[in-house]
Amino acid sequence: MGTTYTVVAVDPAKSVTKEQLQAAINASLAQTDIQMSNWNTASEISKINASRSTAPMAVSVEMAELLDAANAVHHATEGQFDLTVGPLIDAWGFGAQGKPGVVPSEAEIAAAMTKVGQGDALRLSQAGLEKLNPEAEMYLSAIGKGYGVDKVGEALEQFGIENYMVEIGGDILTKGKNAEGMAWQVAIETPDALSRDIQKVVGVSNVGMATSGDYRNYFEEDGVRYSHIIDATTGKPVTHTTASVTVLADNAMLADAWATGLLAMGRERGMAVAEAHDLAVLFIERDAASAEKAFVTAASSKFAAMS
Repeated sequence: MGTTYTVVAVDPAKSVTKEQLQAAINASLAQTDIQMSNWNTASEISKINASRSTAPMAVSVEMAELLDAANAVHHATEGQFDLTVGPLIDAWGFGAQGKPGVVPSEAEIAAAMTKVGQGDALRLSQAGLEKLNPEAEMYLSAIGKGYGVDKVGEALEQFGIENYMVEIGGDILTKGKNAEGMAWQVAIETPDALSRDIQKVVGVSNVGMATSGDYRNYFEEDGVRYSHIIDATTGKPVTHTTASVTVLADNAMLADAWATGLLAMGRERGMAVAEAHDLAVLFIERDAASAEKAFVTAASSKFAAMS
Protein backbone atom coordinates (compact mmCIF):
# COMPACT_ATOMS: atom_id res chain seq x y z
CA MET A 1 0.00 0.00 0.00
CA GLY A 2 3.04 2.26 0.04
CA THR A 3 2.55 3.31 3.65
CA THR A 4 3.21 2.29 7.25
CA TYR A 5 1.07 0.38 9.73
CA THR A 6 0.76 0.03 13.48
CA VAL A 7 -0.97 -2.71 15.46
CA VAL A 8 -1.50 -2.57 19.22
CA ALA A 9 -2.97 -5.69 20.82
CA VAL A 10 -3.80 -5.85 24.51
CA ASP A 11 -3.28 -9.40 25.74
CA PRO A 12 -2.77 -9.49 29.55
CA ALA A 13 -2.87 -13.30 29.61
CA LYS A 14 -0.10 -13.45 27.01
CA SER A 15 -2.04 -16.10 25.13
CA VAL A 16 -0.16 -15.41 21.90
CA THR A 17 3.39 -14.39 21.05
CA LYS A 18 4.37 -11.27 19.13
CA GLU A 19 5.88 -13.53 16.48
CA GLN A 20 2.57 -15.36 16.02
CA LEU A 21 0.72 -12.06 15.63
CA GLN A 22 3.31 -10.73 13.19
CA ALA A 23 2.99 -13.83 11.02
CA ALA A 24 -0.81 -13.53 10.99
CA ILE A 25 -0.64 -9.81 10.16
CA ASN A 26 1.82 -10.46 7.34
CA ALA A 27 -0.43 -13.15 5.88
CA SER A 28 -3.49 -10.91 6.10
CA LEU A 29 -1.75 -8.02 4.36
CA ALA A 30 -0.40 -10.34 1.66
CA GLN A 31 -3.94 -11.59 0.99
CA THR A 32 -5.27 -8.05 0.69
CA ASP A 33 -2.40 -7.19 -1.63
CA ILE A 34 -3.09 -10.07 -4.02
CA GLN A 35 -6.76 -9.10 -4.20
CA MET A 36 -6.96 -5.31 -3.89
CA SER A 37 -3.61 -3.80 -4.90
CA ASN A 38 -3.48 -1.67 -8.05
CA TRP A 39 0.31 -1.80 -7.80
CA ASN A 40 0.46 -5.61 -7.99
CA THR A 41 -0.01 -6.65 -11.62
CA ALA A 42 -0.99 -10.15 -10.49
CA SER A 43 -3.77 -8.95 -8.17
CA GLU A 44 -7.46 -9.57 -8.73
CA ILE A 45 -8.20 -5.87 -9.27
CA SER A 46 -5.34 -5.54 -11.77
CA LYS A 47 -6.72 -8.47 -13.78
CA ILE A 48 -10.20 -6.93 -13.75
CA ASN A 49 -8.78 -3.63 -14.95
CA ALA A 50 -6.79 -5.30 -17.72
CA SER A 51 -9.90 -6.98 -19.15
CA ARG A 52 -11.78 -5.21 -21.94
CA SER A 53 -14.60 -7.74 -21.97
CA THR A 54 -18.17 -6.69 -21.20
CA ALA A 55 -19.16 -10.22 -20.19
CA PRO A 56 -19.77 -10.90 -16.48
CA MET A 57 -16.55 -11.74 -14.64
CA ALA A 58 -16.44 -13.94 -11.57
CA VAL A 59 -15.03 -12.07 -8.55
CA SER A 60 -14.02 -13.26 -5.11
CA VAL A 61 -16.39 -12.99 -2.18
CA GLU A 62 -14.10 -10.34 -0.73
CA MET A 63 -14.09 -8.26 -3.91
CA ALA A 64 -17.87 -8.50 -4.18
CA GLU A 65 -18.18 -7.31 -0.56
CA LEU A 66 -15.94 -4.32 -1.24
CA LEU A 67 -17.67 -3.40 -4.51
CA ASP A 68 -21.10 -3.66 -2.92
CA ALA A 69 -20.03 -1.20 -0.21
CA ALA A 70 -18.43 1.07 -2.82
CA ASN A 71 -21.63 1.15 -4.85
CA ALA A 72 -23.68 2.08 -1.79
CA VAL A 73 -21.38 4.99 -0.91
CA HIS A 74 -21.20 6.05 -4.58
CA HIS A 75 -24.97 6.44 -4.77
CA ALA A 76 -25.29 8.07 -1.33
CA THR A 77 -22.66 10.71 -2.19
CA GLU A 78 -24.31 11.57 -5.51
CA GLY A 79 -21.45 10.01 -7.46
CA GLN A 80 -18.64 11.80 -5.64
CA PHE A 81 -17.14 8.58 -4.29
CA ASP A 82 -16.11 6.93 -7.55
CA LEU A 83 -13.71 4.02 -8.02
CA THR A 84 -13.23 4.91 -11.70
CA VAL A 85 -11.92 8.45 -11.17
CA GLY A 86 -8.29 7.40 -11.83
CA PRO A 87 -8.04 8.88 -15.36
CA LEU A 88 -8.96 12.30 -13.98
CA ILE A 89 -6.40 12.01 -11.18
CA ASP A 90 -3.81 11.17 -13.84
CA ALA A 91 -4.94 14.04 -16.08
CA TRP A 92 -4.41 16.51 -13.26
CA GLY A 93 -0.94 15.09 -12.52
CA PHE A 94 -1.77 13.47 -9.18
CA GLY A 95 -1.32 9.87 -10.38
CA ALA A 96 1.67 7.60 -9.85
CA GLN A 97 3.47 8.91 -12.94
CA GLY A 98 2.26 12.49 -12.75
CA LYS A 99 3.82 15.78 -11.78
CA PRO A 100 1.19 18.13 -10.38
CA GLY A 101 1.52 21.72 -11.51
CA VAL A 102 -0.11 21.93 -14.93
CA VAL A 103 -3.82 22.45 -15.47
CA PRO A 104 -5.00 20.01 -18.18
CA SER A 105 -6.88 21.26 -21.22
CA GLU A 106 -10.66 20.92 -21.49
CA ALA A 107 -10.05 18.30 -24.20
CA GLU A 108 -7.83 16.27 -21.87
CA ILE A 109 -10.45 16.44 -19.12
CA ALA A 110 -13.18 15.41 -21.55
CA ALA A 111 -11.10 12.46 -22.77
CA ALA A 112 -10.58 11.27 -19.20
CA MET A 113 -14.28 11.66 -18.42
CA THR A 114 -15.16 9.08 -21.09
CA LYS A 115 -13.65 6.44 -18.75
CA VAL A 116 -15.16 7.78 -15.52
CA GLY A 117 -18.53 7.03 -13.96
CA GLN A 118 -18.81 4.10 -11.58
CA GLY A 119 -22.59 3.94 -11.72
CA ASP A 120 -22.69 3.79 -15.53
CA ALA A 121 -19.51 1.79 -16.11
CA LEU A 122 -19.86 -1.12 -13.69
CA ARG A 123 -22.62 -3.46 -12.62
CA LEU A 124 -22.35 -6.07 -9.88
CA SER A 125 -24.86 -8.90 -9.92
CA GLN A 126 -25.11 -12.57 -9.02
CA ALA A 127 -23.63 -13.28 -12.45
CA GLY A 128 -20.48 -11.37 -11.52
CA LEU A 129 -19.01 -7.98 -12.36
CA GLU A 130 -19.88 -6.47 -15.73
CA LYS A 131 -17.84 -3.65 -17.24
CA LEU A 132 -20.52 -1.74 -19.13
CA ASN A 133 -17.72 0.56 -20.24
CA PRO A 134 -14.87 -1.78 -21.27
CA GLU A 135 -12.32 1.03 -20.80
CA ALA A 136 -13.26 1.62 -17.17
CA GLU A 137 -10.71 0.75 -14.51
CA MET A 138 -11.06 0.79 -10.75
CA TYR A 139 -8.62 2.23 -8.23
CA LEU A 140 -9.18 1.07 -4.68
CA SER A 141 -6.97 3.49 -2.76
CA ALA A 142 -9.99 5.19 -1.15
CA ILE A 143 -11.51 1.97 0.20
CA GLY A 144 -8.95 -0.84 -0.09
CA LYS A 145 -6.74 0.46 2.70
CA GLY A 146 -9.67 0.47 5.12
CA TYR A 147 -10.59 -3.02 3.94
CA GLY A 148 -7.04 -4.15 4.74
CA VAL A 149 -7.33 -2.68 8.24
CA ASP A 150 -10.50 -4.69 8.87
CA LYS A 151 -8.86 -7.90 7.68
CA VAL A 152 -5.92 -7.43 10.04
CA GLY A 153 -8.47 -6.98 12.84
CA GLU A 154 -10.08 -10.28 11.88
CA ALA A 155 -6.67 -11.93 12.02
CA LEU A 156 -6.15 -10.69 15.59
CA GLU A 157 -9.57 -11.92 16.63
CA GLN A 158 -8.66 -15.42 15.46
CA PHE A 159 -6.34 -15.49 18.49
CA GLY A 160 -9.14 -14.41 20.81
CA ILE A 161 -7.81 -10.85 21.16
CA GLU A 162 -10.70 -8.51 22.00
CA ASN A 163 -8.85 -5.25 22.67
CA TYR A 164 -6.79 -3.81 19.85
CA MET A 165 -6.12 -0.95 17.48
CA VAL A 166 -5.05 -1.43 13.87
CA GLU A 167 -3.83 1.53 11.81
CA ILE A 168 -2.69 1.57 8.19
CA GLY A 169 -1.75 4.93 6.72
CA GLY A 170 -4.13 6.75 9.05
CA ASP A 171 -7.12 4.42 8.62
CA ILE A 172 -8.01 2.86 11.97
CA LEU A 173 -10.04 0.05 13.51
CA THR A 174 -10.50 -0.06 17.27
CA LYS A 175 -11.97 -2.78 19.46
CA GLY A 176 -12.46 -2.85 23.20
CA LYS A 177 -10.17 -0.78 25.41
CA ASN A 178 -6.53 0.28 25.43
CA ALA A 179 -3.95 -0.93 27.95
CA GLU A 180 -5.18 1.68 30.48
CA GLY A 181 -8.73 0.35 30.24
CA MET A 182 -9.93 3.45 28.38
CA ALA A 183 -11.35 4.00 24.93
CA TRP A 184 -8.60 4.32 22.34
CA GLN A 185 -7.46 7.96 22.17
CA VAL A 186 -7.00 9.09 18.58
CA ALA A 187 -5.93 12.55 17.42
CA ILE A 188 -7.48 14.29 14.43
CA GLU A 189 -4.85 16.42 12.74
CA THR A 190 -5.30 20.10 11.94
CA PRO A 191 -5.49 20.19 8.11
CA ASP A 192 -2.37 22.30 7.61
CA ALA A 193 0.46 20.92 5.50
CA LEU A 194 3.05 23.02 7.37
CA SER A 195 2.21 21.76 10.85
CA ARG A 196 1.41 18.57 12.71
CA ASP A 197 -0.98 20.20 15.15
CA ILE A 198 -3.91 18.39 16.72
CA GLN A 199 -7.42 19.71 16.06
CA LYS A 200 -9.24 17.29 18.34
CA VAL A 201 -8.73 14.06 20.30
CA VAL A 202 -11.54 11.53 20.35
CA GLY A 203 -12.01 8.39 22.41
CA VAL A 204 -13.18 5.54 20.19
CA SER A 205 -14.02 1.87 20.67
CA ASN A 206 -15.49 -0.75 18.35
CA VAL A 207 -15.47 1.54 15.32
CA GLY A 208 -13.54 2.17 12.13
CA MET A 209 -12.10 5.66 11.70
CA ALA A 210 -10.72 7.45 8.66
CA THR A 211 -9.79 10.99 7.72
CA SER A 212 -9.57 12.35 4.19
CA GLY A 213 -7.91 15.72 3.54
CA ASP A 214 -6.89 17.97 0.68
CA TYR A 215 -3.98 19.71 2.37
CA ARG A 216 -0.96 17.58 1.47
CA ASN A 217 -1.45 16.94 -2.22
CA TYR A 218 -2.20 20.04 -4.28
CA PHE A 219 -0.64 22.69 -6.50
CA GLU A 220 -1.25 26.36 -7.23
CA GLU A 221 -1.31 28.13 -10.58
CA ASP A 222 -2.06 31.80 -11.17
CA GLY A 223 -3.23 32.14 -7.59
CA VAL A 224 -5.71 29.25 -7.85
CA ARG A 225 -5.37 26.21 -5.59
CA TYR A 226 -5.98 22.79 -7.21
CA SER A 227 -6.28 19.83 -4.81
CA HIS A 228 -6.12 16.12 -5.62
CA ILE A 229 -9.75 15.74 -4.53
CA ILE A 230 -11.54 15.58 -7.88
CA ASP A 231 -15.23 16.23 -8.43
CA ALA A 232 -16.16 13.10 -10.37
CA THR A 233 -19.12 14.87 -11.99
CA THR A 234 -17.18 17.84 -13.39
CA GLY A 235 -13.72 16.33 -13.84
CA LYS A 236 -12.10 19.15 -11.91
CA PRO A 237 -10.73 19.62 -8.38
CA VAL A 238 -13.26 20.66 -5.77
CA THR A 239 -13.49 24.37 -4.96
CA HIS A 240 -15.21 24.37 -1.56
CA THR A 241 -13.46 25.29 1.70
CA THR A 242 -13.69 21.89 3.44
CA ALA A 243 -10.14 20.79 4.23
CA SER A 244 -10.71 17.43 5.93
CA VAL A 245 -13.43 14.97 6.85
CA THR A 246 -13.22 12.36 9.63
CA VAL A 247 -15.73 9.51 9.74
CA LEU A 248 -16.49 6.95 12.44
CA ALA A 249 -18.24 3.87 11.02
CA ASP A 250 -18.93 0.22 11.71
CA ASN A 251 -15.64 -0.72 10.05
CA ALA A 252 -12.58 0.92 8.53
CA MET A 253 -13.59 0.09 4.95
CA LEU A 254 -16.78 2.14 5.22
CA ALA A 255 -15.06 4.93 7.15
CA ASP A 256 -12.43 5.12 4.40
CA ALA A 257 -14.99 5.34 1.59
CA TRP A 258 -17.33 7.76 3.34
CA ALA A 259 -14.48 10.12 4.27
CA THR A 260 -13.41 10.38 0.63
CA GLY A 261 -16.91 10.84 -0.75
CA LEU A 262 -17.97 13.39 1.85
CA LEU A 263 -14.79 15.42 1.41
CA ALA A 264 -15.48 15.63 -2.31
CA MET A 265 -19.01 16.83 -1.51
CA GLY A 266 -17.89 19.46 0.98
CA ARG A 267 -19.38 20.33 4.35
CA GLU A 268 -22.68 21.83 3.23
CA ARG A 269 -23.80 18.95 1.00
CA GLY A 270 -21.89 16.34 2.99
CA MET A 271 -23.50 17.22 6.30
CA ALA A 272 -26.95 16.67 4.81
CA VAL A 273 -25.86 13.21 3.65
CA ALA A 274 -24.28 12.46 7.04
CA GLU A 275 -27.48 13.33 8.87
CA ALA A 276 -29.68 11.44 6.39
CA HIS A 277 -27.58 8.28 6.80
CA ASP A 278 -26.93 8.68 10.56
CA LEU A 279 -23.17 8.96 10.06
CA ALA A 280 -20.65 10.17 12.63
CA VAL A 281 -18.70 12.84 10.74
CA LEU A 282 -16.46 15.78 11.64
CA PHE A 283 -15.88 18.41 8.95
CA ILE A 284 -12.97 20.85 9.26
CA GLU A 285 -13.11 23.93 7.04
CA ARG A 286 -10.78 26.81 6.26
CA ASP A 287 -12.12 29.98 7.82
CA ALA A 288 -12.33 32.31 4.84
CA ALA A 289 -13.30 35.22 7.09
CA SER A 290 -10.10 35.00 9.14
CA ALA A 291 -7.04 37.02 8.16
CA GLU A 292 -4.85 34.28 9.63
CA LYS A 293 -4.79 30.60 8.78
CA ALA A 294 -7.68 29.29 10.86
CA PHE A 295 -10.10 26.40 10.81
CA VAL A 296 -13.63 25.79 12.01
CA THR A 297 -15.24 22.44 12.77
CA ALA A 298 -18.73 21.09 12.28
CA ALA A 299 -19.90 17.74 13.66
CA SER A 300 -22.86 15.63 12.64
CA SER A 301 -25.34 14.74 15.37
CA LYS A 302 -23.97 11.21 15.70
CA PHE A 303 -20.33 12.35 15.85
CA ALA A 304 -21.21 14.85 18.60
CA ALA A 305 -22.96 12.08 20.55
CA MET A 306 -20.07 9.63 20.16
CA SER A 307 -17.28 12.04 20.99
